[in-house]
Amino acid sequence: VVVASTSKSALSEATSRVTMPPASEETTAMDVEATTTAVTPEAAADPLREALEAADQVAALTPDAAADAYMAIVTAEERDDDAGVKVKEEALYQLTRILVKQRQFESVMGLLQNANVFFERIAKAKTAKIVRTVIEIVSAAEGALEVQISLCRQVVAWCTEQKRSFLRQRIQSKLAALLFKAGEYQPAMALIEKLLKELKKLDDKQLLVETHLIEARIQHALRNLPKAKAALTTARTAGNAIYVVPMMQGELDNMSGTLHCEEGDYPTSFSYFLESFESFANINGPGQTGDPKAAVCLKHMMLCKVLANQADEVPGIFSKWGHKYPGEDLEAMAAIAKAAKSRSLEEFDAATSKYQALLTSDVLVSHHLMILYDNMLESNLLKIIQPFSCVELDRISQLINLPIEKVEKKLSQMILDKKFKGTLDQGRGQLIIFEDEADDKSYEHGIQVVTNMGNVVESLFKRAEKLQG
Repeated sequence: VVVASTSKSALSEATSRVTMPPASEETTAMDVEATTTAVTPEAAADPLREALEAADQVAALTPDAAADAYMAIVTAEERDDDAGVKVKEEALYQLTRILVKQRQFESVMGLLQNANVFFERIAKAKTAKIVRTVIEIVSAAEGALEVQISLCRQVVAWCTEQKRSFLRQRIQSKLAALLFKAGEYQPAMALIEKLLKELKKLDDKQLLVETHLIEARIQHALRNLPKAKAALTTARTAGNAIYVVPMMQGELDNMSGTLHCEEGDYPTSFSYFLESFESFANINGPGQTGDPKAAVCLKHMMLCKVLANQADEVPGIFSKWGHKYPGEDLEAMAAIAKAAKSRSLEEFDAATSKYQALLTSDVLVSHHLMILYDNMLESNLLKIIQPFSCVELDRISQLINLPIEKVEKKLSQMILDKKFKGTLDQGRGQLIIFEDEADDKSYEHGIQVVTNMGNVVESLFKRAEKLQG
């Protein structure tokens, strides 16, 4: 994309697309006088707005040709009023969308640098809004995570050079979220710690809530649950002092549900996910399509029901809300719930292999699916070995349809965890199960009788000493 220089000729070229029809020769002097008096400066068309409309028409046909016109509008020097700033802002967004659609992400940073003259003439808060919106437009592109991280780093460097601390802190928070999404937890945590020191001095409650929430997510991904809970508590404490928008409140509830799920409190976790789901689903008003994050909350709600041994309630949840958020994520959880309800390891393996990419991409789901599989495997093994006192490992492997090495490893783990009493005879390839013997209480009762008699004798000695005295 060739960036046009700031010139009146470029702007006039863009505005020349929209022209008034020539007056006919039969126009009378009275008509000319009436027209002259009717047109006032306030009623006259805005040439900058006309240039934007003309550029939009060109962009609909040939986006490459409209790029120069958009850039000419952004760099126009003669308009710094509110209407002109609004038109330039729209042109900047349209040009960013063209670059993103053509996947020319490197040119976006050049666009911001070329618009630096425009940014110097407007308020810093307005500049922060425009830059953040540009980054959000880039973030909407699929498969451009590395480009987004690179762009945020360049913007942070630009903000440091221009001494725009307010904007820099918000872009750093966005960069930490992108690093977390990319799986770079240590660099993200280092950035968060540095940023929090600045924010605590400034007491920026809104950004503190966002940053602490990102910290909680990173600590959860690192499996450091105590620090994740502490970060979430700090975020909620900071949020109590300000108005928290529904989107952010949904994020906080979602993180609370995640941590309760990690602790095994599935009913409480389900209630938090339900609150988060309602926040995301009604973000655009009742009856409107909600935020895509609502589907993630719905998936986690189904997971909580499966983990709480209430897999029979999952079809009801899927039929009530699933039609609003169709997708393979919910289908995968429905298949997992069906396998858990029937306690079929074959169906479970088939579901996990079919939807492996979807299930493993979610940290919470992938972790708890392993726990669910282990529980199902243990219950199936206990059910198989219950009628036997001695059984060959080959037979157990055939009945459960799993490799003998996996069966032997799981049985040894269950014996060590005291899930049942038995031993493995690896020489013969057999499992020997011991019967549960009733505990003999005679010894405990005898000890109790001796203790009571000792107390009686001591009491008698004390009374005898009193009588002698």
